[in-house]
This record gives sequence, C-alpha cells and structure tokens, in this order.
Amino acid sequence: MLLSYNWIKEYLDIELSPEDLGEKIERTSVEVDSVKKRSDGLKKLVVGKILSFEKHPDASHLNICQVDVGEEEPQQIVCGAPNVEVGKNAIAALPGARVGGNIKIKKAKMRGVQSNGMLCGLDEIGFDKDLVPDEWKDGIYFLPDNAEPGKEVFDYLGMNDSLIDLDVTPNRGDMLSLRGALYDLAAVFNQKLEFDETPEAELGTDKTSLDISANADASLAPAYHLKVVKDVVVEPSPLWLQIKLWNAGIKPINNVVDITNLVMTKLGQPLHAYDLDKLTGNHLEVRRAVAGEKIKTLDESEHELNDVDIVIADEKGPVALAGLMGGYDTRVTTETKNIVIEAADFESVSTRKMAQKELLHTDASQRFERGIDKGNVVNALNYAAGLVQKEAHGQASLGVVSGSEEVINPRQIEITAKRINHVLGTSLSETEVVAIFNRLGFQVENNNGELLVTVPTRCWDINIQADLLEEVARIYGYDNIPSTLPVTGTTEGIFTNKQAIIQKSRRVLMGEGLSHAISYSLTTAEKAQMFNVHQHDETKLQWPMTTDHSVLRMNLISGLLDDISYNQARGVENVPFFEQGRVFFGSDEQVRPTEVEHIAGAVSGSLVASTWNQAAKKVDFYAMKGLVNNYLDSLSLADAISYEATAEIKEMHPGRTALIKLGEEVIGFVGQIHPLIAKQFKIKETYVFELDLDKLVAAKKSEQQYQTVSQYPSISRDLALLVDEEITSDQIEAVIEKRGGAYLKSIRLFDVYDGEHVAAGKKSLAYSLTFENAKETLQDEVVNKAIEKITKFLENDLQIEIR
Repeated sequence: MLLSYNWIKEYLDIELSPEDLGEKIERTSVEVDSVKKRSDGLKKLVVGKILSFEKHPDASHLNICQVDVGEEEPQQIVCGAPNVEVGKNAIAALPGARVGGNIKIKKAKMRGVQSNGMLCGLDEIGFDKDLVPDEWKDGIYFLPDNAEPGKEVFDYLGMNDSLIDLDVTPNRGDMLSLRGALYDLAAVFNQKLEFDETPEAELGTDKTSLDISANADASLAPAYHLKVVKDVVVEPSPLWLQIKLWNAGIKPINNVVDITNLVMTKLGQPLHAYDLDKLTGNHLEVRRAVAGEKIKTLDESEHELNDVDIVIADEKGPVALAGLMGGYDTRVTTETKNIVIEAADFESVSTRKMAQKELLHTDASQRFERGIDKGNVVNALNYAAGLVQKEAHGQASLGVVSGSEEVINPRQIEITAKRINHVLGTSLSETEVVAIFNRLGFQVENNNGELLVTVPTRCWDINIQADLLEEVARIYGYDNIPSTLPVTGTTEGIFTNKQAIIQKSRRVLMGEGLSHAISYSLTTAEKAQMFNVHQHDETKLQWPMTTDHSVLRMNLISGLLDDISYNQARGVENVPFFEQGRVFFGSDEQVRPTEVEHIAGAVSGSLVASTWNQAAKKVDFYAMKGLVNNYLDSLSLADAISYEATAEIKEMHPGRTALIKLGEEVIGFVGQIHPLIAKQFKIKETYVFELDLDKLVAAKKSEQQYQTVSQYPSISRDLALLVDEEITSDQIEAVIEKRGGAYLKSIRLFDVYDGEHVAAGKKSLAYSLTFENAKETLQDEVVNKAIEKITKFLENDLQIEIR
C-alpha cells in the first residue's frame, strides 16, 4: 500500500520529514518497506513546448522538433513518437539529464541530424509501464497547457511527493486506505481529524430501483448494494486524479473507473462500475458459479469457473468475479452513458480461495481478504456516485438497491485502568486511559472505574480486551512502558540428556572433519525404502507439491548422497557430510508415523587434502569404521559395540559392510555404497554410516574412569598366530582378554598377512600385549604364566597355531 505524504498533509499538520514519519508509522502501526520519491535520481527534466516540427529527410518515422525549454533559443530535438503536436507541452530531457534506469542523455546525431535532448513518455522517466494510461503508452506525454517551459516537470506529475510503502499485516486491513491511516496518525500525534466523506446529494429524479434490482446470497456477500448514475460523460480523468492514483500504484483508466479506485484508496471500500446498457436484464445476482461457466475479465483473460468461484451474474451469465475483477463485456468505455456502481462486502475466506484458484490477486481482493469497514459500505457507494456526478457530469438516481444488507453496530468492550496497568506494567490514570481511547476515536462511558469502550466499525480488528490493551500500548508508546523483570524465582536453563548428546555428537563429527548438512525430510518412495536394516511402511503425503517430495524419509543416507552428487557435479571431489535428524517409520496400525532420531555420515574422496609433506588418502572401510568407533567412544559406548559383516543391505557393498550392534541389538551399519547405487546417484566411491541416535541416548554408558599413570614399568609381549580365515579378530581378542589375567592392560593387532608361506585358507595375525602392575614391579614369571594360559586356550578353543 503506497501512502502519499502530501495527501496526508492535506488533513494533518505533520512536521516530521517523510522518512521520520515512515519510522513513526513502523513503530506504532505497521511495517514500512520504503519511503521514496519518483523524482529520486532524475535531473534536468523540464517542460518543453513544441514550437514546430518537420519530418526527418532520411527517416520518415522521425520528427525534427524545435522546442522551447525556457532558454533564449529553442532546442532542436529529434523525436520518434507518433503523437508530436505543435503547441503542446512535453517532457524534455536536456543534455546531461538522468532518466529512468539511470540513463544519461547526451547530445547526439540522429541519422545525421543534431538532437539536443529527448522528448519523453512517462515510462521513460521512471513510471512503471503498468501505470501509464493507454492513450500515452505509445508516445510522449503532454503536460498541462499552462505548464511553464523550462520548469522542472516533477511537481506537474506529482513526482516530488514522498510515497510511504506500507507492508500491511492481515490484522490491519484498515491501513489499506488513506482514511484508516489518517485516523491512526491522528491518534498517534494527538490531532483532531477533519475527514470529509459526506456524499453529495443525488441530482437525478428517478429511483435506482426502477433501473436495476439485486439479489445476493448473504453467506457469500453479507452486504451488496447498487446505485445507478445516468448521462455520464466518460473521458480521461483530470490530472489531479491521475496523480492520486499514480501515487497509490494504480493505473488511470477513465474518469468513472478512476473514481471507483480513488474511493477504494481513500476509504478502503472496493467498488466496481458496470455499463448499465450492456447488462442483460435489469437484475444482478451474487451466487456460486456453475461448473463450465466462463468469463472474460478486464485483463482480457479467460476463466473457466466451478463452484469454488463466486460471481455477479445478470440474466445471461457471469459479469464479474466477486471481489476480484469485473468482466470485460460490461466494462465502462468512452461510449458508456449509464452506469451501475457496486459496493459490497464479500466473504473473506471465499475471496481468498477464489483468488488463489484463479491466480488473480487484485487490490480489491487484498482488501476483502483482510476485511473492510462494513458500516461504511453504503456511504462509500454514495460518495463515489457524488464524485461521478461532479467529474463525469452524470446524475445519480435516488436511493440504493440492496441485494443483502447486514446490520452492523459498533462493538462495546469493558475494561478497567487497573487491568491495563497490571498487564502493561504502567501506572496510567483513568483520565489518561480515557484520553488515549478518545484520541483513537473511541467513545468511553465510565461507570465507577468500569470503562465501557465503544469501538467504531472502521476498527474491525478490535474485538476483545487484549486488543484494547494493544491500542493503549502503541498510542502511549512502547518506549514509554517501563522495563521490569518478573518477580518469580528463575531457574538456570540446561540441556536434557538427549539434547546434550545431540550437541556432543555434532561437535565430535565436525571435529572429525565432517560438515553438518541438512536434507529434506520429504523424498521419493524409492529413496525412502533404501538403506533400511528393518522393513517399515512408508508414509505418503496426501497432496505432495512434487513427486520428488511425496514420501517421508526412512533414512538419512539418501539425502546425503543427493548432497554429494550436487557437489561432485560442480567439481568438488572431497565431500565429507553428516546429518542428524528424524526419520519416519509408518505402520498400518498407526495414524501417524513413529519419529526416530538418527545420525548418519557420508564421505567421498579424502578427509584430508594433500599438503607438501603428506599426500591425500581416500577414505576406505577401515577409516570410516574408525571414525564411527571414535564417535561411539566419545559417548562412552565403544566397549559395548561390536561389528558384524553383512551382505543383507542391498544398497551396500556386500564385502565391505558391517552391522553395528549394541549388545545383541542392531543399531546401524557402516560400509561402502554399492557401485550400482553410486552410479545411480552419479557419485564416486563413497562410504557411509547410519545409527539410531535414540538407542544410543537410551543405552547404558560406561563412563570413563580416570586413573593415575603407573610409576612401575610395563612389559610387552608379541603373539604371532596362524588362524583359519573364518575366525575373526574379535573372537581372538575375546579369548586373550578373558585369559590374560588382571595385569593385561591392552591388546593391539599390528600385522595381518595371508600371502606366500601361509597355507591356503589361513592367515597370520600378530598381536602386541601389554601387561602392567600399578602397585609394584611386574615380574617376568607372572607375564609368562599369563602368556602360557592365553596360548593354551587359543589352541584348544579356536584351534589356532602359535607361530
């Protein structure tokens, strides 16, 4: 909503600059997007009177004009506009001028003829093309005949007026009009507003009801009124009216249509004018459209309708889309002699649905969606009819025809000054509170401290006590309300155990070199079913916006692979990502899916870039497993975790994938993406893991125990074993740990060999065992006995050969 600073000053004594006024509005009423003038950035645009012109000798479409620009000698300007006319005042851009788009005008030769400037159309000096009246869209613009040559054009076109662009919220529909803004500002500045909106008396003798009748479904249009104006002369509007519309962001059409738009801008009531003689029959009806009906609207678009749409129809069919736009066939043109002006209150929800369906969001629909002053509908209709009488020389018929009429009474709300002070933390007296309400134009009846506030219909957003509290706060001034702290005791905010683990997980994985990614929770059905250790039902959206986002995800890895694909397609080779978020498992028994917190990682390429002393090394299965193990160790869970090779997850490489088990329960997996899946995602070799974070949070932790470093030396012994290929290192380490005694401190596998001199089906493993006694020096005999016991059980339990 563009609000004219000069129009405001016609009614209120404003001493603030436009910029300061915009800031005041933002602090007390609604947000302000900008404050600017159309003349900003423009210069050397003056009135130029065309003294004569002749055709260019080498270009028949060009005219060589002699133009009076207020200097001693006329300036020669070559112009290609088709409407050049002697004696008319045009917009002349002199050499050095800045026009729209920050274009600089220079002296130039046009087909060999000198041109000292440019004659301009409105769009060439910065007006939006959508605001240029049709009669000027293909040529230069003529200023008033009394314009003084050489004088800047800005004042003639209202371009020096500051326009305050309001970002009106849905609850402040009253600010979509000059009237609403003026009442609000009058309260803010504590000024008395004299706002004249009294309609002029009808000049006609006939009653409107003789020319037209109406019927409206009250559920669609609680108020619907018509008024006939006869013998109008339709022509371009006077310049003052066009300027008012330009500065409100509305294109001038003709004097009748422009008056309806002026009343909408001034009073907030959308209106529409029909050509009475183009209506079939003398009856208009507000109803639901019938499926298959069609209408061509004023923007010359064809609309096929259904029962979502609400139309105004004559006996032949729809003539307007209610609350959106009128029909093309009944529009007001220069041939129109008799008009019907329509003023209504169309139901807001229906208007919004229809605007969305038809993709037709207009100034009228914006106001009907947010609400209008229902108590001022008839008055606005009569006000518009009076202006048409004055500017279009018509005669308004007596009275108004009503298809529906809602009785609207001012709302009354009870409140006390004590309640206001209690909520706002102020100490206002009853007199001060009443004064604030009076500034807002509210009537107040004081019954022994109980204030009965009567709210006018123009403030339809005020319904309850809380609304009155807000009005007092903003008019009193938010900056004037004292800052206080609650008197109640406060407690220090802390993370829950789950929140703390989530925060720690993010820190650890980022410390490992992974970047935190966030993927969409919605995916395709195919990707949702990938990487699932256990089978679950998918959860489908009833009305997905796209097929790519139609199902809730059941894994995080597919989203990370999309992210890797996106990066590698743009030349990023090393991509380390992790994501922590929810997955959604559906079932037939549940209406809503079960939400489970997961954490996953995906690495393609190297975690460490090449440097002068170290070459980059691509991530492999063991690096990824080590990363996962380090993460689980940070949660004090590494001792409870085991890994088991698997080929059951079809999207994973069958020889490089392991299940991750917490005790006997599978909580995730780690491994390489299957090459076929990598090809499907268009990514290079990639390793991933995914864990059930909820199970990690719930798991019993073996908290770290801190011990002092022993002052006695340790003893290390190495064991070389020849084992069958199917025996795992975990099995061997379990036997060593169980039989190694109390002084065994660590077991480390340092060599694996299965080449020459090792029999087929066998492999050689070498372990380093460390023994330590923290209380005294450890004797070799004790260690020898432990080694003997370990080798004995390895040979007997696992048939291992000690090398």
